[in-house]
Amino acid sequence: MDLLGVSAVVTGGAGGLGSATVRRLAAAGATVGVLDVSRERAEPLLAELGEKVEFFTVDVLDDESIDGALQAMARRAPVRAVVVAHGAHITEPAGRTIGRDGTPHSLAGYKQFIDGFLVGTFNVLRLAASHMSANDPGVDGERGVVVMTSSIAGSEGQIGQVAYAAAKGGVNGMTIVAARDLSAVGIRVVTIAPGTMITPAYGKNAEAVEAEWSRLVPFPNRMGRPDEYAALAQHIIENRYLNGEIIRIDGALRFPPKNPPRSSDR
Repeated sequence: MDLLGVSAVVTGGAGGLGSATVRRLAAAGATVGVLDVSRERAEPLLAELGEKVEFFTVDVLDDESIDGALQAMARRAPVRAVVVAHGAHITEPAGRTIGRDGTPHSLAGYKQFIDGFLVGTFNVLRLAASHMSANDPGVDGERGVVVMTSSIAGSEGQIGQVAYAAAKGGVNGMTIVAARDLSAVGIRVVTIAPGTMITPAYGKNAEAVEAEWSRLVPFPNRMGRPDEYAALAQHIIENRYLNGEIIRIDGALRFPPKNPPRSSDR
């Protein structure tokens, strides 16, 4: 798909992976809808890109806010690309299926992970696909593409990640089914499964976090960068023969059952 002259939408567009993707797609010629819960967090991005982007306050579990953003972007140009890169609002701590004292994992906490990462992703997918299905077909009859985000934890989650792994594994499981469902209307679905990615969320701790994780990543011997995720998202959108696939981007990392002790703990 040629991004020039189309609208693209990025959920979590003010975050680390999302903002890198917004920059990439805007540079490729798309008008980009930045969907996020926080306009304040998006202000630097909006100031940087100006008329190339438009911000929408969106809750991925709220149909009306998603629909409103899609309709507004469609008035600028047909929405043909959607990247689902949002996080989730988690107030309950993650943990093991049962704690060391036998206490079961919080069901409310489990549901927060499932709602934010899995249900929210499906909600964006279904609503975006509905909008895209009305687009005029392009080359190969393509009307659009949805890029979802899971995690390598969806395949080999670590101890204490049962809720997160279930949510991301669910995104993986949707991928081929959604691609088959939407093939009739010319919409592709591909999922990116990142390993450890260094984002602004780590703040001043980023260097220390990378020093610990880099020991586990075979090559390159470091954490991933948001622009590497964004470059992959852009390639997926532009390459019409990529469909129904889960693509890992992890430097050949495979999560061990639990992280090794930090050097400061030895």
